[in-house]
Amino acid sequence: MTADLRQAGDGDGGAQPASAPPLRRAERAHPPRRSRLRRWLRRAALGCAVMLVVVTGASFIFNAVTARRAAPPRGLRYVQAAGIRTRYQTWGTEGPPVVLVHGAFESVDTWSRLAPLLAHDHRVYALDLTGDGYSERHGPYTVDHFTRQLLGFLDAMHLGGPGERPLLVGHSSGAAVVTEAALRAPGRLGGVMLLDGDALDTGAGPPPGFKYVLIDPYRTSLLRLGLGVDAVIRSMYDAQCGPACPRLDAAGLDQWRRPLRVPGAENALWSMLAAGVPGLPADQVAGLAGVRLPKSVVFGAQDDVFTRQTPQETARRIGAPPPTLIPGARHLTMISNPEAVATAVDRLTAASIAASR
Repeated sequence: MTADLRQAGDGDGGAQPASAPPLRRAERAHPPRRSRLRRWLRRAALGCAVMLVVVTGASFIFNAVTARRAAPPRGLRYVQAAGIRTRYQTWGTEGPPVVLVHGAFESVDTWSRLAPLLAHDHRVYALDLTGDGYSERHGPYTVDHFTRQLLGFLDAMHLGGPGERPLLVGHSSGAAVVTEAALRAPGRLGGVMLLDGDALDTGAGPPPGFKYVLIDPYRTSLLRLGLGVDAVIRSMYDAQCGPACPRLDAAGLDQWRRPLRVPGAENALWSMLAAGVPGLPADQVAGLAGVRLPKSVVFGAQDDVFTRQTPQETARRIGAPPPTLIPGARHLTMISNPEAVATAVDRLTAASIAASR
């Protein structure tokens, strides 16, 4: 009986272990969905970490290989303006002076089609604002700082005295700089033109998270890669300038590309992008209406940087005559339609001469 019981017990105890292994094998063959998800997430995280290491390493290597900076072209002229080594150019030897002030990411060379036309009847001056072109990079890149440089440039060129009061032409964000200069020193000027710009601080610029997303070394790599692709530069130029503008040849590409490759240009670019397009509060711009100077507003009729109402609103705000709209032109009217802009400058010159009598 003891043997029978023991045999029965052995039989009962043996049945349970015999059935357990198939269950465990089934569980291993068909793991719960949650376990599969965890494994997938771990693999995805590992893949992302590996990719980040690879991309970061490649970015550092690329930046090191492309670290050599470009040299400015030979033969440029410089002057100290408010403590900033400022690149400038002049055209013409006779007539009322005109000072050309470029917009964001532009330079003296942006005026290369307009300035020779103006030089027939004017002495023409253009400067590179700090942060752009080939002037010394010296922040902060604000309207206040640009205006100090501009007024210092007038001093250096001996402009602003009797018989030497220049017209200021400010393009795009340069409109804010010439507006501020007119508010600070109206007695030194002969007139002000806002060209393709309303002088307002609109808050335009990259989204706030831009500086957190585009960090080094990635932003440097992206900038250098983009500058190396001719099609990228041409597409931006075409969008701003329109079909009336000459196609960019090798020299034209270099004109827009090289200033962003000189020493200090990349850091200045990121600082300016973080700050947004420079401008002035609306009530400050409206203060120009109380300044007794001839004023002019000129826009491309197809400028899609601003609304269609902007030219009229700007003229009313600063107390100028109705705006001049250039048919078919976009945002770079001094390149696409230099003759029309030169005619508008001549009209402002005539108004300035009449006001001075």
